[in-house]
Amino acid sequence: QLQFVESGGGLVQPGGSLRLSCAASRFTLDYYAVGWFRQAPGKEREGVSCISNSDGNAYYADAVKGRFTISRDNAKNTVYLQMSSLKLEDTADYYCAAVSPFECRHIEVVTTPLSSWGQGTQVTVSS
Repeated sequence: QLQFVESGGGLVQPGGSLRLSCAASRFTLDYYAVGWFRQAPGKEREGVSCISNSDGNAYYADAVKGRFTISRDNAKNTVYLQMSSLKLEDTADYYCAAVSPFECRHIEVVTTPLSSWGQGTQVTVSS
């Protein structure tokens, strides 16, 4: 069963930065595109970014474009999400999951990824 472990969340002030990590558990990350998703209180989960496994292309939702950067280190079996210029509306639980190449290019509308949802990591942006 594909599953990831997310970490790196915390409390940060508006304008601050955080780096989230997504570690693959018991499988090799090389074969999968990986997306980051978030769920704010009272809202549906939404895809915010994805990185392909074939060419390393990255995709971003409009809401985070220019502020978030996704990367992967296959040697460490980990995908990262560097979040900068954080806004109050970025407050959410963040999750990562494996997705298909097609889903990666359309990450904003993905609701059912290939892997199970992990515990997530909480990001709170507050002054």
